[in-house]
Amino acid sequence: MSSNFVDYIKIYCKSGNGGPGSAHLHREKFIEKGGPDGGDGGRGGHIILRGNAQLWTLLALRYTRHLKASNGERGGTSRSTGADGEDVYIDVPIGTIAKTETGEFIGEISEDGQEVILLEGGKGGLGNWHFRSSTRQTPRYAQPGLPGQELPIILELKILADVGLVGFPNAGKSTLLSVVSAAKPKIADYAFTTLTPNLGIVEYRNHQSFVMADIPGIIEGAAEGKGLGHRFLRHIERNSVLLFLIPADAEDYEKEYEILLNELRKYNPELLDKGRILAISKSDMLDDELKAEIAALLPKDIPHVFFSSVTNQGLTELKDMLWKEINKEI
Repeated sequence: MSSNFVDYIKIYCKSGNGGPGSAHLHREKFIEKGGPDGGDGGRGGHIILRGNAQLWTLLALRYTRHLKASNGERGGTSRSTGADGEDVYIDVPIGTIAKTETGEFIGEISEDGQEVILLEGGKGGLGNWHFRSSTRQTPRYAQPGLPGQELPIILELKILADVGLVGFPNAGKSTLLSVVSAAKPKIADYAFTTLTPNLGIVEYRNHQSFVMADIPGIIEGAAEGKGLGHRFLRHIERNSVLLFLIPADAEDYEKEYEILLNELRKYNPELLDKGRILAISKSDMLDDELKAEIAALLPKDIPHVFFSSVTNQGLTELKDMLWKEINKEI
């Protein structure tokens, strides 16, 4: 069964053609040589991207791959302008960017109701009224409307969240999200349980909160397209803080952290500029002595915390560290 979460799609768009201008000559009883009075053509319809905070996926566009705006109407008599073509609006989630097939950036939706014109409609042609002069009093021609634009557009959704969970499959990301928020991600004891990103709102003190995103597990080679990681690494770009999760039963904590860090580095070096916290999950199986031994092996340049989603051990400390990092002054 296909997923309802769609974060990358190609659509084919065509804006409307501009309407032709009118070459009408005024005709009225008792008025000879009324002269030109042809109006301008209307502009073609735009293709417009619009932010909608109620959406979280590009799923609807999977079934509407071709979008075409209507053409502008011909100019009328008495210098009346033809009607503009009807604009076509594409509602998308917050965090959607639009680009061409060659990767050229077109626009980005960052707030509800924001509009970005993907393709402008063709300009309407001028009527013969504009071409009159003292030596050319009855021009019998008008401009045709300009054609609209036609282009394949790539839409890419990057989830907006304060905290992004980074870790190997079965590191405990989904379990953590289910415990600290009302999100209900799929949890099971096999790799790649999470096939789509999940969002949860984490309640903090004094009615404050922040958004946490469970990103599908990264494996070594994800930046080259292995596993599921490459498909979802884009979502990490929009997170303010990256929470690295390594399970307490890992064979080599420092090596796992370096592999995860290296995949982010290969995908986008700018990701290393984000705030980072290292969390050892499933730590209910550790005593204080083992925690001290593990802490000595962890990287010294990143704060760490031990926690257990099963016993709630260390969750308050973890949320305190995340809140502090999210609100750190740059």
